[in-house]
Amino acid sequence: MTRILIVEDADALRELIAEHFRETGAFEVDEARDGNEGLRLVSASQYDIAILDIMLPGPSGFDICKILRRKSNCPIVFLTALGNEDNILKGYALGADEYMVKPFSIKVLYAKCLALLARANQARVPEPGKDAGASGGQGAPSSGERNYTCGGIVLDPARMEVLVDGEEVELAPKEYFLLKVLMENQGRVLGRQKLLDLVWGVDFDGGDRVVDNHIKKLRKSLKSCGGTIKTVIGGGYKITF
Repeated sequence: MTRILIVEDADALRELIAEHFRETGAFEVDEARDGNEGLRLVSASQYDIAILDIMLPGPSGFDICKILRRKSNCPIVFLTALGNEDNILKGYALGADEYMVKPFSIKVLYAKCLALLARANQARVPEPGKDAGASGGQGAPSSGERNYTCGGIVLDPARMEVLVDGEEVELAPKEYFLLKVLMENQGRVLGRQKLLDLVWGVDFDGGDRVVDNHIKKLRKSLKSCGGTIKTVIGGGYKITF
């Protein structure tokens, strides 16, 4: 059963969302009505997806997102009344996968959560016919799976690991998938809209500045190899050595 965390201080709204997910029979729902309870739950439990309000008593949804993102790659959805661009960009910069502004449609929220879960599962599950883990080793590459290399960067999709000059670096989920898309298309220029569609999904309604912000963070995370990501004026980005 899929485990979902809902952190929302408005009791009626939180209960309404929780009931909608519970009644499908596919979700086990945990609820938190303030930031402290939310932090306690994310520290003690593992979740497949989380829905977070931002303005909460105690720690904010941004604070919860930071802690959750350190321990999990699960999809995170911000559901908030804060609809200005700065807050939206901050949410995505912290590693959120979706940002919805109140008022909202519960049916749309549910559909977005299903889409995020499907993408997350697709990223974790090997393609059919690829005998993942046949050797019994945890995280062993599946047969037919290949690493991507560019200069000093090595990306191992089977383990979802990235090495820079032989040392593993930790990337936020969006940074990882952004790098993966670039390395899968090494030498090709990918426009911002194309990157948005491939990494954030075609239903993403934020601006393309999100791509620029994540490219900046990704370059910093890649340290000495950050310069392999090139800006093509008027075109987008490409990775090349």
